[in-house]
Amino acid sequence: MPPSSLLARVPRSRAVTPWLIASALAAGCDGDPATLPDAASADAPTADGPPADSPDGPGGGGDPLVGVGTVEQVQGGFMFTEGPQWRDTEGDLVFTDIPANTIYQYVPGPGAATVLTRPSANANGLAVDAAGMLYAARHGARDVTRAGVAIASTFEGDRLNSPNDVVVADDGTVYFTDPPYGIQPPAAELDFMGVFRLSPSNVLTAEHRGPLSARPNGIGLSPDGTTLYVADTADGEVYRFPVGPDGALGTRTVHASTAGGADGLAIDEDGNVFVTSTAGVEVFSSTGEAWGTIDVPEQPSNCAFGDADHRTLYITARTSLYRVRLANPGLPRR
Repeated sequence: MPPSSLLARVPRSRAVTPWLIASALAAGCDGDPATLPDAASADAPTADGPPADSPDGPGGGGDPLVGVGTVEQVQGGFMFTEGPQWRDTEGDLVFTDIPANTIYQYVPGPGAATVLTRPSANANGLAVDAAGMLYAARHGARDVTRAGVAIASTFEGDRLNSPNDVVVADDGTVYFTDPPYGIQPPAAELDFMGVFRLSPSNVLTAEHRGPLSARPNGIGLSPDGTTLYVADTADGEVYRFPVGPDGALGTRTVHASTAGGADGLAIDEDGNVFVTSTAGVEVFSSTGEAWGTIDVPEQPSNCAFGDADHRTLYITARTSLYRVRLANPGLPRR
């Protein structure tokens, strides 16, 4: 795909095709790279300013899309990319290719991404903790790992569905989503679609038990760690949960509505939520107002802030890895 140099302030209309890779691959996300439509052609940007009365706009931190750079392709030729995660300790970006059963490592510069882990048990979402340890939500093994060792695989005697995305709080609490994208329906053992919390003492709790029709997907924490965001691919909503002092989650409410197919997300220093969807990367303030949308040549699956200054948004999108420079830094671990 050619690089895109446009920023669209309004969502594109594009259908999302649900997908399920056979259990032999044990992979999945929210669309089949073999059946998704070709990327829409880039349209001229719409001059639509932030939806706020004050100069600072929603959230009080200013428009995070002012001064946005050109969306450029870092590398193509993958099967289905996901799980981008910047590692400050290593100075690299790690990301997954689910059906290729691989975790890749990319060091900014002229070189291409190299294999970090293969086989990866069809790893999807990745995260790092305060010590730089790498976590993975693995479809094939139906577990969450820390440094390659499983830390969550069953709940109340039943196997997890296929952990999809994961984030680690500063105190070591692990939150992850568990839709069924990596398994065939007969393999499901849980009777709900969950958002889970693994405490620092390794106690696993189902913090939210959604209906079987739900698809909890992308997950992230606010800068102060008091709000957990979860994107649901089925209804296109981004939900927010208050985080209690002990890490437990409170009552879920709607934070924002996307154009559809809400997937992975990232948070910047002002608490703005960057969520991938059928429209591109949609950006919402910390109070839920829409700032606009970053257009991407392929439908994105996830995003993460990286580089030494944390001002590059890396975007995984089907067969490619993209990046775009932003004026405001993000939070790589959120």
